Amino acid sequence: MAEKFDHLEEHLEKFVENIRQLGIIVSDFQPSSQAGLNQKLNFIVTGLQDIDKCRQQLHDITVPLEVFEYIDQGRNPQLYTKECLERALARNEQVKGKIDTMKKFKSLLIQELSKVFPEDMAKYRSIRGEDHPPS
Repeated sequence: MAEKFDHLEEHLEKFVENIRQLGIIVSDFQPSSQAGLNQKLNFIVTGLQDIDKCRQQLHDITVPLEVFEYIDQGRNPQLYTKECLERALARNEQVKGKIDTMKKFKSLLIQELSKVFPEDMAKYRSIRGEDHPPS
């Protein structure tokens, strides 16, 4: 999988370099540099074709729109991943806390119900397959 990205990255780097060089040629254009300009334009067309070929290998990759918003805002897109993980960890801790609280509540409820309704709770435990009352 990484080699697909490496291949695309290589083509993008070459493309960016050709664009940079084209900018230099155009900024100081002289009629004598027309051949070099034409050559760079051909390299750019070829580079776009190479990038398009890479697209076929990466058609199954989806990128969340929020990543593009990060890029548009000038932020590092890796921060998106970091913040997603932090949110997931925080949410995981909340859910874990709720689960622990519900387990404690269930245990206390069964204890109290066993005191008030011992026969009914004995039936409940036998249905549930619990041999002993909770402590």
